Amino acid sequence: MELHSLKPAKGATKKRKRIARGQGSGHGGTSTRGHKGAKSRSGFKRKRHFEGGQMPLQMRLPKRGFKNINKVSYKGINLEDLYKISEKYNLKAIDIEVLLSNGLIKKTDKVKILGGGELKSKLDVTVHAYSASAKEAIEKLGGSANVL
Repeated sequence: MELHSLKPAKGATKKRKRIARGQGSGHGGTSTRGHKGAKSRSGFKRKRHFEGGQMPLQMRLPKRGFKNINKVSYKGINLEDLYKISEKYNLKAIDIEVLLSNGLIKKTDKVKILGGGELKSKLDVTVHAYSASAKEAIEKLGGSANVL
């Protein structure tokens, strides 16, 4: 075997299709685009859900539901998380600023305290809402649950 005798395996390479290089090339005339119509013209781009003029699927299916613009979404935080923060930083009161500085909430979040976990010390908590079990647990230890 010599370097000059090396060549790719049979079928490994194909000739490039040279479009619009005259009739003799076999790809002249319409340049493999067929006759007339949008697909034969330059700049043609099919719409994403186009089905050849048939009514598209997303228009055939019925609309369902709605978004309630008055819905208030809360970011839930468990009592366990409040207890961990109060122990870590030796706090007696927790409010929105404390939760924000610890990365538990974003600036625009409304906060609701949930009853998950266990609270072992007295805490004064000031947030937007409380679950019944959370409020009861906070007040049972002598703390206060204030609503913003």
